[in-house]
Formats: sequence, structure tokens, C-alpha cells
Amino acid sequence: MLVAKLEEKMKQNEPTNHQAVMLDEAINALNIKPSGFYVDATYGRGGHSRAILTRLNSNGKLLVMDKDPQAIADANALAALDSRVKVYAGSFKELQVFCEQQQVVQKVDGILFDLGVSSPQLDQAERGFSFMRDGDLDMRMDPNSGISAAEWLKTAKETEIASVLKTLGEERFSKRIAAAIVNERQKQPITSTTQLAAIISNAIPVKEKHKHPATRSFQAIRMHVNHELEDLAMVLQQVLMVLAPLGRLAVISFHSLEDRIVKQFIAKEAKGDDFPHLLPVTQAQLNPKLRMIGKAQKPSALEIANNVRARSAVLRVAEKLTGAAND
Repeated sequence: MLVAKLEEKMKQNEPTNHQAVMLDEAINALNIKPSGFYVDATYGRGGHSRAILTRLNSNGKLLVMDKDPQAIADANALAALDSRVKVYAGSFKELQVFCEQQQVVQKVDGILFDLGVSSPQLDQAERGFSFMRDGDLDMRMDPNSGISAAEWLKTAKETEIASVLKTLGEERFSKRIAAAIVNERQKQPITSTTQLAAIISNAIPVKEKHKHPATRSFQAIRMHVNHELEDLAMVLQQVLMVLAPLGRLAVISFHSLEDRIVKQFIAKEAKGDDFPHLLPVTQAQLNPKLRMIGKAQKPSALEIANNVRARSAVLRVAEKLTGAAND
């Protein structure tokens, strides 16, 4: 009865302008135990968190994390309605610290990562994530820490800008765009999203159909400013420390480089230790720590039709083996 009342309150508090990507697939992948401990390491606006809560009983716990102050405000509002929710304001790279505080190290039954930028962040012009809306060129997921995109572009060397655009954005005109940015900043500061988008658009000689010319560059700059790949690699090393035996890891990626990091991590931990070729050892002696659950999943055609931002999503799932060492 208590759970039902809490679920009704959560529905009343649920944002209406945010669609959680691959919601059913991600929740099913976690194989939720009603009384288990779960971590939503990328709370956003709580779409996945609310779905997890509907599968937990009164003894279950959900630990949520985010470094975006607006996301944390929403999470705190949810926690005020539901005592099963605990909130951590900070980067998911601090996952182990959070779990140590909650005394759930090696007791977490599932961890969910929904990587990248959220729809509310894209939709708010003042956050600076979108080239479609005029706003300050910020792009920080936590506006209170680090340097903004405008600050970085003000001082970064042309070669560094080109490298970021090429590596993180896979932008083939990275050198031309970097040169145009440096040339423009010598005339006037680059401080707005539409200003940067125009510089990029003018620097690209060949435009793709159905794709804004600034798409790759904005994505690359955002990932660089927020240290997204570095933080992902760091937190994946902590997952095995905090998961309970048979605990699940579910990661939704939107970028090929993110997905590659996740794929390689799961493959490495599922393979186990390296031994010389042809050495007669059993699979158990290789000390594998994870078991891959199924193949990579992608959104349904129906979901993509209803939410175009889901089109590049990839879900990968793994399970911690019962005999896995935690180091």
C-alpha cells in the first residue's frame, strides 16, 4: 500500500518533457530484485530512476547521482517523496565514494549509465549545448566547476582544437574549423552558440544532407569540456568494486567512442587474465569477472520515430560473476 502511494506521488512529480531512452530495455537488463540496491549514475530527469522504483518494494534502495544542479534539484524532490531514494551531487567518477558513504560496496545489485547530454540540457538555450538555440557558449554539465566552452576556445591552441574536433567529433574538416575559430577570436570573443555554429558552418566546404554542419564539433567540444571519456573509463574500473555477485551493469551510449570503451571493458573483464598462448589453463583459472549478457541492443524503430534523439543509442549489459575478485 505504501509503495503504491509513493508511486502515485512520483507520477504527479514526473517531468512531462523528457523521454528516457530505451527505458524498458534498460530496466529489464538490470534484472531488478524487489529488495535490491540499485544505482542510477546519470539521473538526468529521473525517467529511468522512476521506472526502477516501480519494481522495488519498501525494502529496496535507489542511489542516484548527477553533477547537473538542475538534475540534483529534481532528484532531491523525488527523494523528499520517497525515502528509498538517496542522492549524490557529483560526477559518476565518484561512484565508489558514494557507495562507501552508503555502505553498499559489493552490495549493489545493478548500475545504470545513460551517457551523454539529456534532453532538458539541450532544450535550455542558456546551457549552451545546442547550436539550434542562441545562448551563452557554456556546455558544462556542472556550470559551477571547470571551464566553459567559451573559455576553452579563447585560449586553446589551434592544433589542440583541431585534435579535439577530429578525435571526439570525427570531424574531417577539423583543421579548417580550428583555423576559422582562431581567426575569428582574434577579431572578437566567441561567446554564443549561434556565433560558433556560424563559424563552423562557414568553414565547412561540403554540407551533409539532414545534418547541421556544427553537429560533430559541438559534440566534440562538449565531451572535451566535461571530460566525458576520461570519467567513463575511470568509473568502469570502479564498477567491479561496488557490484554484488550477479549484479548487473547496463550502459546506454550515444557516441561510438563511448560505446567502444564500454565494449572493450566488458570484453576484457569477461575474458579474464592474460596467460601465455597455449598454456593449459581452464576458463575459471583465467579469473573472468564479468559475463556479457546478450548482444548490443539498439532502440526500436517505433522509439526512434517518437524520439529522434534515441537513434544513436546502444545498450550493453554485463553481469558480475559470483567468484570474481574485486581488485
